[in-house]
Amino acid sequence: MEPSERRVVVTGPPRRALPHTRLRARGRYPHSGGYYRPRTEIDELTTLGDTYVRSLMRSQLRAALAVFAFLVLLVGPLPLVFAAAPEARRLQWAVLGFCLYAPLVLLARWYVRRAERNEADFVRLVEDR
Repeated sequence: MEPSERRVVVTGPPRRALPHTRLRARGRYPHSGGYYRPRTEIDELTTLGDTYVRSLMRSQLRAALAVFAFLVLLVGPLPLVFAAAPEARRLQWAVLGFCLYAPLVLLARWYVRRAERNEADFVRLVEDR
């Protein structure tokens, strides 16, 4: 006879017990009928719910890093340009006072729209729309 394999206990992150048992007792727990809701995964702090939240955070971070990179490329070389032409003081003030604001406003507008779109996509995923 072959020796039987040893049983292993698999555990997961702690879940809230009271709402879980109360909903299952009434037959309305989303997992009991084969029905799946991402919102439940997030509320119960499961690994899948954590993955959903991390994906939102990653998409927001990507948008922020894109804005930061563009900002560095836009504003970063200005001190070098100003140092190369020290006699153009009026040009420096014009660039800093007027020409820089339009790209900054457009960049801020793009970032806000992108962040709102990321959040709307996340809500659509969680709400099953």
